[in-house]
Amino acid sequence: MLIFAIDDEPKMLRLLHRAIEEAAPDAQIMDFALGADALVAIEKKKLLPSVIFTDIRMPKIDGLMLAVELKKLVPDAKLVFVTGYDEYALEAYRLHVNGYIMKPVDAGRIREELSNALAYLPDESGKLTVRCFGRFEVFWQGEPLSFSRRKTKELLAWLIDQRGASATAEEVIAALYKEMDMNELKAAKQNLRNLAHDLKSSLHGIGMDDVLIRKGGTIAIRTERLDCDYYRMLEGDMTAVNAFRGEYMEQYSWAEITKAGLYFGQLEKRRTL
Repeated sequence: MLIFAIDDEPKMLRLLHRAIEEAAPDAQIMDFALGADALVAIEKKKLLPSVIFTDIRMPKIDGLMLAVELKKLVPDAKLVFVTGYDEYALEAYRLHVNGYIMKPVDAGRIREELSNALAYLPDESGKLTVRCFGRFEVFWQGEPLSFSRRKTKELLAWLIDQRGASATAEEVIAALYKEMDMNELKAAKQNLRNLAHDLKSSLHGIGMDDVLIRKGGTIAIRTERLDCDYYRMLEGDMTAVNAFRGEYMEQYSWAEITKAGLYFGQLEKRRTL
């Protein structure tokens, strides 16, 4: 597990590092004096932290601004503010951070926050990690899953949106393609067969062939083989609920229906609170 520790005060950074080291002796810890340096490590060096502990009052990019950028770059990472000021608690709640620790920090509080965070980290042993909130992305053991065709990825996205329901070729084509005549439909069916084969090959390459179900002319996915923010939200996982900010599979127009349902469902829940 990779953990980022960020604080512009050298003494506070050393104390934070020691507390994390004591609380999680097996973790890899990387220290940063500036939030900008942490962003560079993620963007340029492709480092993917599981948990990030950061100060709030820092030069150039403060912790609040940093949180916004981190949510874009590593939305699955758990973010914990470590600060000597309590007036940022409301803003931290608005940004959906995962924890708020008052300085001076100690291993006990770090251990408590890690325990809460680790309970919701994606399962990287035997499941595909799927991110539906924002742009649709799929990861296998922390790395993006590659597809030889963009439409193959869209096919998987649509099947995930269906939550395991079986679909015929005609139903998939109606969702992913424009209206067409009979000649175009025949070509589309052949194209869909190619996409399904490509998807199966991509999954076979990581030993996840059983994610895809093809039976009796229908196609579906096994939802239990996925760790998906959308599914966790539907199950009532509050971390996933808080992660939804009105964006769902943004690159696909057909996803607008599900997005609207999630958005208005959230509004209705807030009215009843």
